[in-house]
Amino acid sequence: MKKGKKTLALIAHDGKKAEMIAFVKDNIETFKSFDLVATATTGKHLQQTGLKVKKCLSGPLGGDAQIAAMVATGKCNAVIFMRDPLGMHPHDPDISSLLRICDVHNVPLATNPSTAKLIIKGLWK
Repeated sequence: MKKGKKTLALIAHDGKKAEMIAFVKDNIETFKSFDLVATATTGKHLQQTGLKVKKCLSGPLGGDAQIAAMVATGKCNAVIFMRDPLGMHPHDPDISSLLRICDVHNVPLATNPSTAKLIIKGLWK
């Protein structure tokens, strides 16, 4: 990650990946000003937009936990997690942990496009 740039983590459940990609494309110029990190599959889709994205493991294999560790160590400034609140996810404990870590460390967390828009506008310089 480059010094001076803020780091933004992007995560999307399978049912929300298209929504995440559409959101990023609609705000592509703003996203270019961030260092981006994402879980594996979300990151792969995001790279197709032309953005540079550091990929972690997939969520079920520990990617959510990797991003939580970045938040806990001050290496991530905000998280956009387009999660599917109606779906069952085998890695729910990791998801809950990430949400809790964001709260503990006072790191902005968006789980829908409206809040995500506010976060990127607030962090963008």
